Amino acid sequence: MPELTLTTLAWVPKLPRGYVRDLRVRWALEEAGLPYRVQSVPFIPSVPFRALGADQIAHQPFAQVPWLSDGDQTIFESGAILIYLGERSTALLPTDPYTRQQALNWVISALNSVEAASLPWSIYQFANDIEQTPGRKHLDAFLQARIEYTEQVLAGREWLAGDFSIADILMADVLRLVHRFDGLAEAPACRAYVARATARPAFAKAYADQMAHFAAAD
Repeated sequence: MPELTLTTLAWVPKLPRGYVRDLRVRWALEEAGLPYRVQSVPFIPSVPFRALGADQIAHQPFAQVPWLSDGDQTIFESGAILIYLGERSTALLPTDPYTRQQALNWVISALNSVEAASLPWSIYQFANDIEQTPGRKHLDAFLQARIEYTEQVLAGREWLAGDFSIADILMADVLRLVHRFDGLAEAPACRAYVARATARPAFAKAYADQMAHFAAAD
């Protein structure tokens, strides 16, 4: 049995399929060629935190997915998992100390600077809430400022830190969700970057596997 075990939900509604964050981990594992297996926990909407199983809370304190098990070790949060995998594969993180640190800088930036703006914005999009309240306008402006800065960076490079790395898995996945709702309409470098990243065979395999996983439970 493979050493690494990825845990995700057994099923989700169709709307978020292809965007559940276990895809980031699947993508990294496929890029690195690391063997792994997938196991599931139930999707239970509207269940209070205290009703979740103690085993799930032990692995993921916020009762979220994904998490990765490596023997007795549990790694949770997608960024932490990708950094952990990056330590195991030069396909995911460069060995040169300077470039490696640059990749790690962009890992954190993708999560803390760009996804911090894109996630609340995308929740409104998923809910099809188009009312232009002052709060909503603030979210739109916050995201667009982040996209404009990211656009300036990506206009001058193929990948964020030398060769393709976990920084690109995270940033491309964050931007991919924005692009789903036309949030990159005026960011051609970001759109081209997402297209390059998602054209990689490892992404195609990870995406297909996630879609098949959830469809199997329909």
